[in-house]
Amino acid sequence: MTATSSRESTAPAYAPIRRGYYDYFAVFFVAFLLLSNIGATKLIQIGPLTFDGGAVLFPLTYVIGDVLSEVYGFRAAKRAILMGFVVSVVASVTFWLIIALPAHPDYTSQAAFEEVLGVVWRFVAASLAGYLVGQLLNAKVLTSIKERWGERHLWARLVGSTVVGEAADTAIFCVVAWTGVMGWGVIANLAVVGFAYKVAVEILLLPVTYAVINWVKRREPDYHAALPQPAGEPQTANQPTK
Repeated sequence: MTATSSRESTAPAYAPIRRGYYDYFAVFFVAFLLLSNIGATKLIQIGPLTFDGGAVLFPLTYVIGDVLSEVYGFRAAKRAILMGFVVSVVASVTFWLIIALPAHPDYTSQAAFEEVLGVVWRFVAASLAGYLVGQLLNAKVLTSIKERWGERHLWARLVGSTVVGEAADTAIFCVVAWTGVMGWGVIANLAVVGFAYKVAVEILLLPVTYAVINWVKRREPDYHAALPQPAGEPQTANQPTK
């Protein structure tokens, strides 16, 4: 056995990193979800409008979810959604356990820690149920419209899927979390304002979503390879979605 073959036989084995951008979007998707769940513990009031702190960042999860669904399909988007669900459950259990463990005598912030990160299982259930149903509906509606219309009318599937997903998410969360705690008028205000705000953010971010989707499509070889090509024409760079 030569020295070269000996080194090759003892070389460590590593799994290759998959090419593409899916992992990056999935990581930011889960991170924004986790931060939104923490931010949702604070209620914000601006004039007559009342909404929770999760609304600041949570709409971006729908933007990223749209990118995942549009570029990688329903199954890939579903995987990221379920990943976010599992991470949220783990975070809730972790915070509950940390709070339950006895604090050091010199630690004086136990009450503040509990106030911010304390687990109210009713709110956890409301958040997780709304998130799971809303995100899956968002992904399913977007991919269903795309299967019907192809690459055309991207704006319609982005807005349409967001309207359906956000409506389900907001309604489920508000009803499960606040029924019996607040009056129906306040709950309706939270639901309507939260829904309108999230959809408005999605619409305002349409140019950004368009740009990101087209950028990713051009740089994902697997996406370009999956596009139907006219007979006899060589494959060329993917064109921007109309």
